[in-house]
Amino acid sequence: MSDNTQPDPSIQAQDYQSTEEMVAAQAGQESDLLSRTQADLAALQAKSAELADQYLRAKAEAENARRRAEDEIAKSRKFAIENFAENMLPVIDSLEAGLVIKDATLEQIREGSQATLRQLTSALERNKVMQIDPKAGDRFDPHQHQAISVAASDQEANTIVSVLQKGYLIADRVLRPALVVVAGPK
Repeated sequence: MSDNTQPDPSIQAQDYQSTEEMVAAQAGQESDLLSRTQADLAALQAKSAELADQYLRAKAEAENARRRAEDEIAKSRKFAIENFAENMLPVIDSLEAGLVIKDATLEQIREGSQATLRQLTSALERNKVMQIDPKAGDRFDPHQHQAISVAASDQEANTIVSVLQKGYLIADRVLRPALVVVAGPK
């Protein structure tokens, strides 16, 4: 029995050596894992710092773009009428020139008024202000015309009998509808 209870010294040394190697190998693996984890952490921290910097730059750029856009809008509002006013100046000049003539004949006044009206109409058209000038017999369009009254007529119902006042559009948007008299049902 004493032989069986005594450990074999060669086996103990071999087991000890294997355990020692195993601990050393495990410590090496843990050390490698720790090194890789620390390297991954450092890379992630660098990437996070880079993304934070990109975010701050993008945020600042967006804020600057917003401010520039607000400034442009403010300038546009302030000077939107500038082009229109420039186009009206020749009309004013023509009216003033007509008023300077003291002994103008009726024909001269008429010609001057017609020329000034052409200038005014042209200036309005250059600024996208167009006339709504329906003719008698045209279909009534409630989007562009305003019926002032309904009249008995030989024309088809819902057609224009007469125009009391021209209407105007600004870039396809009704500024003022044309005032018309519409034919009633027969």
